[in-house]
Amino acid sequence: MSFIAIFFLKIPFPLIIIAAAVIGISGSFMFSNKFQTSKFRDVRGLEDEGYVVICENADECHIGPSSGKSIGVLVSFIMLWVIPVAILYSISAHKVFFTEALFFTKAAFMTFGGAYSVLAYIAQAGVEQYSWLTRPQMMDGLGLAETTPGPLIMVVQFVGFMAGWNYHGNLSPLSGAVIGSLTATYFTFLPSFMFIFLGAPYIEKFRDNQKISSALSGITAAVVGVVLNLAVWFGIYVIFPQTGRINWFAIILGIISFTAMQWLKIGMIPVIAVSGIAGVVWNLF
Repeated sequence: MSFIAIFFLKIPFPLIIIAAAVIGISGSFMFSNKFQTSKFRDVRGLEDEGYVVICENADECHIGPSSGKSIGVLVSFIMLWVIPVAILYSISAHKVFFTEALFFTKAAFMTFGGAYSVLAYIAQAGVEQYSWLTRPQMMDGLGLAETTPGPLIMVVQFVGFMAGWNYHGNLSPLSGAVIGSLTATYFTFLPSFMFIFLGAPYIEKFRDNQKISSALSGITAAVVGVVLNLAVWFGIYVIFPQTGRINWFAIILGIISFTAMQWLKIGMIPVIAVSGIAGVVWNLF
């Protein structure tokens, strides 16, 4: 349902997540056994209950929830957001860095399910809404992020770099690109740290809350469909880079790569390395 909603009906990603959470909570009242946190059985046959107790006594470990600490953390992060945003607003004639700050903050608050679930939204906005970069450049950015160390969400730094390069204003292209990439990185990760410092003390307190677990189970299921949307979105533009043109090399290489990983159990790194070499050879000859 989430894939149909986001791919065909173009329903915004945040609404899908909210709906999934509501369905999860509602389902916990009517079908409680169907909306429990998924359990995992390992190779030894032992069942993982899904939770790990960080500390038996939260107060002794200094992770006990505190309203005073939470307010202090929240105020600190608000200041860490407001001050850079004000500076970026004042230095940019075209306001591209200010727009980046607002956009990537919004994207950070929407990253339920991680980079794979939100990258389609970032790609669509960066290419079609703001024209920071072209679709082929976005595909290159994804390839760069997939073949370098670090989390996939760092593709946002590539998007920020291209935005600063193309809309550098009175700055040099390189200076604009550096500021743009740093802006994208800072405002993408700032909310994440806020959630960690603000929410971590409450994890132990609410770990047995069935309603929260059911909401997260619903969101997890919906994110699977959203990730599928990303795969289809990128797949379409890889296979059909231009209207009326089919990239047969990409189709064949995609099938071989899928076969190698799914059935032949070849590791991801060898598949990526061989695919990269194949791409170079194909374009040379």
